[in-house]
Amino acid sequence: MNWLTAINTKLSRWVMYLACASLVGLVCIVDFSVVMRYGFNNSPVYAEQVALLLVISVAMFGAAAGVRDVGHIGLDSLVEILPLKAQRFIGVIVGCINIVFAGSLLVGCWLMAHSTYGSTIPTLGISEAFRYVPPMIAGVLIVLFSIEHQVAAVTKQKVIRSWH
Repeated sequence: MNWLTAINTKLSRWVMYLACASLVGLVCIVDFSVVMRYGFNNSPVYAEQVALLLVISVAMFGAAAGVRDVGHIGLDSLVEILPLKAQRFIGVIVGCINIVFAGSLLVGCWLMAHSTYGSTIPTLGISEAFRYVPPMIAGVLIVLFSIEHQVAAVTKQKVIRSWH
């Protein structure tokens, strides 16, 4: 468990750094686009597509980091009134659901990337498949983070959050 925790802690931090950098990039590109459109009447054609790629990155990388640090939406007030054994059981079920969801996300995005590889994003000149890279990375990370939580639940350990 120690090696998995060490790897996941570093991955979680790096994926959150990527999410933050994507958010900063998103704010910059949108601000630049607005200034160019309304200040100079010369809107960059690539700004919308770059912003869309950055939104996907922020959402997917932030979601992966949220799974690692148990920041996702849950009914904690309901679960906390249950006995400890039931809480652990529900935690295992939630972990399994996370793994199935992340696996579905990974496979679905892989299929979509494969089917759109030949198409290009018109204003950027890159393959449409690049839209599916952040969700695929997030899917792998969510699986890893969920496995860590599953192991911790079975061994009655606690996962220490990356962000305190």
